[in-house]
Amino acid sequence: MNRPIHKGSGYVETHAMTVDKSESRVRRMFGEISARYDFLNHLLSGGTDVYWRWRAVRLARPTGAAPVLDVCTGTGDLALAYWRASGRRVSVVGSDFTHEMLALAREKWARVRGVANPEQMQFVEADTQHLPFGDNQFQIVSVAFGLRNVTRTDAGLREMTRVCQPGGKVVVLEFSTPTNRLFRAIYLWYFRNVLPRIGQVLMRNQQAAYNYLPQSVSEFPQGEALADLMRQAGLHNIVWKPLTFGIATIYIGEKS
Repeated sequence: MNRPIHKGSGYVETHAMTVDKSESRVRRMFGEISARYDFLNHLLSGGTDVYWRWRAVRLARPTGAAPVLDVCTGTGDLALAYWRASGRRVSVVGSDFTHEMLALAREKWARVRGVANPEQMQFVEADTQHLPFGDNQFQIVSVAFGLRNVTRTDAGLREMTRVCQPGGKVVVLEFSTPTNRLFRAIYLWYFRNVLPRIGQVLMRNQQAAYNYLPQSVSEFPQGEALADLMRQAGLHNIVWKPLTFGIATIYIGEKS
C-alpha cells in the first residue's frame, strides 16, 4: 500500500448533530435525486469523483477469490470499479436501501455484463446497519460517500467489520474538510452557498438534498475521530489519505 498516509494522528472536529439522517428521510431524498445523481456528481466535482474511487481501489486492491462488498453502493460506481480492478474475476455485491438507486446500478451492470459472468455482480436492497450477510464473508468491504448518510455511523462500521474476513480490509471514501486555512475558507463558501443552489436548480427535490450535503459533511467525524470509531468497530492498523487538498479522504482498516 502507498503510505504518504496519516496514521495515528490527524484533525478532529466535533459538532452537535443537527442534520436529519433518519432512514426514512435519507431513503426518500436519494430516491428523489436518483435519476440525475451521477450527472450532478460528475458535474459538481469536475469529474474528480471518478479519480477518488480509482485511488480507493488502488490503495486496497482485491486479491484472491473471496468476494467484495460495497455498501451504500448507490448507482454502483465503486462496486464496478472493484470488479474491474480484480481483472473481472472477483464477485462483487453492492448493497443499498434506496430502490431507485439500485435500479440504476443494475442497468449499468446490464450494459457491461455481456463480457462477464452475470453472477459476478449482485445488487441487494439492504440497510448498512443490518446487513443480510453472514460473518467473515468478504475480503474487502467498501463504502464511498455513503457512511455519513447512515443514521448511526458506529452501527454501520460494526456491520461492515462483522461481514469482513479476518485479515480483510474495510475501506471508507468520504468527503472531508480541507485543513489549509485559505483553501478551506474558499471551499466552505462554495460548499455552503453555491453548490446547494446549483444542485437544487438542476435536481429539484423535496428533501433539500444539496443543503443536506454540506450539513452532513460538516457533522461527520473526520481524521482521528473516524479512525477511533473504526477501531471501536474492531479494526486496526487504521490509515487515511486526504485527496485533492483534503476535499475527500480514504480510510482503510484491517480486521484482526
